[in-house]
Amino acid sequence: MSVEPGWYVDPADPSTRRWWDGEGWVGAPVPVDVTPPEGPPPPEPTPAPPTPAPPSAAPAPPVTGVPEPPAPQGVHGGYGAYGAPPAQGGPPGVGVPPGPGAGHPQGPPPGWPYPTWPGRPPEPRPHGLPLAGYGARLVARLIDLGLLLLLNVLVNGWFVYRYVRELSPALDEAWRRATTGDTTNAPLPAPGEQAAGLLIAILVIATALWFAYEVPAMAAGGQTVGKRVMRIRAVPVEADQPLGFGRATRRWSTLGMPTLLWYCCGFGLLLQLVDAVSALFDHPLRQALHDKRAHTVVVRLPLPGGPATPATPHDRADSPGDTP
Repeated sequence: MSVEPGWYVDPADPSTRRWWDGEGWVGAPVPVDVTPPEGPPPPEPTPAPPTPAPPSAAPAPPVTGVPEPPAPQGVHGGYGAYGAPPAQGGPPGVGVPPGPGAGHPQGPPPGWPYPTWPGRPPEPRPHGLPLAGYGARLVARLIDLGLLLLLNVLVNGWFVYRYVRELSPALDEAWRRATTGDTTNAPLPAPGEQAAGLLIAILVIATALWFAYEVPAMAAGGQTVGKRVMRIRAVPVEADQPLGFGRATRRWSTLGMPTLLWYCCGFGLLLQLVDAVSALFDHPLRQALHDKRAHTVVVRLPLPGGPATPATPHDRADSPGDTP
């Protein structure tokens, strides 16, 4: 699989971009939050050949041991002293090109230490924005659920009242047994004939209200009321642009449609809990299951009056592999 030449995020250093010429990385990197220049970088100057020592120079002393290699400089070892950067593989989503080629070193010189991260690698910044924290996402979801509860009280309240009335004989008998200490094993009175139909109507209305509340807002701006309050936003992985109605629907359906399965002994609620906590175990993009289905990430927006996020081109520089 070949990748079109262009500027891509360096897999070995997500904070920089480098030029991929179709076979390997060339040129010096640029910061990921800076718009790269048009076309490939200018060629690096060829180092001048070393001047040979004059014949009268004194011979070098014999080597008595292996010299200690210099300590790595910077995050990736600072191989500028050698005149060659470390091997960095292919662009995101593509395997390492087979075999070394001129101008495409595949690793440090023999005997030198291989570059490693001095600590934990930096978190990815999709489109130059930091990922939203788990706490902010949870609070935003709770705000949205509170607003949905109010909508259901207004729209679904009558159906819930009728459903409780259908269950009242069984509920009253259970309460009487609990308060009087009655240990009889007789079955509780059966719910009314309309109980099952009312429960289905309640779940369908609740699902429709959730769809109407979330999908149009997410399609237009990637934010519900809760996300606006917490200053977070859902964006596509491949470009900083609106989700669109189709992607917003796919994202919502993974979490919202299981509401209809609450009728099946709460099975839908179990699916929603699994989806909600899945972001805690996803690295490095913190994607929940509904994010993975829609290919979205949730980012944190800068505070008002803060430094503006640099604009990045919405083309190959923000490809689907923009983050590792």
